[in-house]
Amino acid sequence: MGSLKVTLCAGAALAAALAPVAPVYATDGGGVSVSPSSPAPGGDVELRVPDCTERTAVAVSAAFASEARLTVAAEDGVLVGTGTVRSGMEAGVYAVRVTCGGDAREGTVNVERRRPAAPASPVAPVHAGGGGSARLAAADGGEEARPEPPGTAHTVTGLVLAGIAAVAVALRGVRSRSRGTD
Repeated sequence: MGSLKVTLCAGAALAAALAPVAPVYATDGGGVSVSPSSPAPGGDVELRVPDCTERTAVAVSAAFASEARLTVAAEDGVLVGTGTVRSGMEAGVYAVRVTCGGDAREGTVNVERRRPAAPASPVAPVHAGGGGSARLAAADGGEEARPEPPGTAHTVTGLVLAGIAAVAVALRGVRSRSRGTD
């Protein structure tokens, strides 16, 4: 019996977690819903006006960059539209007015000043350097990438090393042939 209770509780918790969550709208009793109710300057808000006899309306506010056009939503008949808060708006409460036929509906939007988020990329990158190669790659230091080209000493050293390698390969070949004939 205990496992049945646990199963039912887990099922109820899962159903509650998966249930669709409706967005929160701020209403002032005047019929205009604003979501989010406290946008930052430059942000967008969704406007909803229920019970309007018209199929279109216009919302105006001192907080908006331009008037917002509202149209009827197919699923519930509510007028829906989007407005953009002016990017330079000061924090405060601003009236939103929607003319719906002969009626005027009002609501408010509370513009909040928020701290700007950290920039996505560095504003002043750090000179990280290139380790030992930084001195060689420096163009303004007056130094070239290679101060002096390879000379006779480098050439002689390379030829001596190549000769030693050739002798070692030849001796190894001779040893392997002599072991194979015995």
